[in-house]
Amino acid sequence: MDTGKVGRAFFEDHIYPRLGAERPDVRLGPAHGADFGVIDVGESVVALATDPVFVLRELGVERAAWFAFHIVVSDAALSGIPPSHLSVTLNLPPEASADYVGRLWAVFDREARELGVSITTGHTGAYAGCAWPTVGAATTLAVGDPDDLVVPTGARPGDRLVCTKGPAIETTGLLSVLYGDALDLDAEAIEAGKARFREASPVRDALTAAAAGPVTAMHDATERGVDNALHELAAASGVGLDAERERFPVGEGVREVCDVFDVDPWTASSEGTVLLTVHPDGVDDVLDALAAEGIRAAAIGEVRDGGGVTMDGETLREPTSDPLWDAYERGKELYGVQTGWAGASLSG
Repeated sequence: MDTGKVGRAFFEDHIYPRLGAERPDVRLGPAHGADFGVIDVGESVVALATDPVFVLRELGVERAAWFAFHIVVSDAALSGIPPSHLSVTLNLPPEASADYVGRLWAVFDREARELGVSITTGHTGAYAGCAWPTVGAATTLAVGDPDDLVVPTGARPGDRLVCTKGPAIETTGLLSVLYGDALDLDAEAIEAGKARFREASPVRDALTAAAAGPVTAMHDATERGVDNALHELAAASGVGLDAERERFPVGEGVREVCDVFDVDPWTASSEGTVLLTVHPDGVDDVLDALAAEGIRAAAIGEVRDGGGVTMDGETLREPTSDPLWDAYERGKELYGVQTGWAGASLSG
């Protein structure tokens, strides 16, 4: 198998036909392009999502732990309901030090407290064959009112398409933090690229937008970037999407850093970016709320009948690969790691 998240064909051939027992309390089950599932519990709904615990130690323990935590809570937040409970499994390599794991876990605790999330259960152990950076998995629950739920299948023709932050947020932030001081770029572009790392969480975007207006669907632009997320959002709701490149917000430093690494920003991982569809009457309210939180966002297109995605009137090809990790490996060969895995705080 190729590395990374499986594509639609693999999911539909091998995963989707085998989902265990059917239960009447499952409101939303697995679907290509859906970030979470939903079950009914009494008068409440529970959105739940599972993701890898991904600890990229070269970022420094503060950054690495912050990034790992927000990866595992982000999908549930795309339900529009604040994350409330977290289950974490850490499958650590035997050489992991207690001091490092303790510092990592302190960041998880701090971030969970800030979001009002209870770490409710889990498992921790060290096992042969386990290796950084993927050292376990976590499931996040978001418990709330059914009226507050936003499902990824809810986009309807006539809705407006909105994008927060723009392309390659994760890619630009990671490459800039790891290698920025060695790049042939001016200091302003390097610092702008590093600032993108602090945007690599979609939690605030999703909860702000959902609270502000009639959001009908949300999806984050992770592996294979914004272009892939557009295809996944269209597939999840069974609609078509029409977008225009020039209308997307683009963060400072993105183009410069991506150019240095010969990375296509539109197909590169962009954890932190949210694509959302909004009823036409609520677009201004959503954009104003995001702006008030300092989150770049723009209306970049609309939802139509049919399927597929067009960009500037032309059919948009669905990406089959993500350039981030090739660029990461090239950076290690060319520049080494600039931060050192034991140091660097989030504010640095």
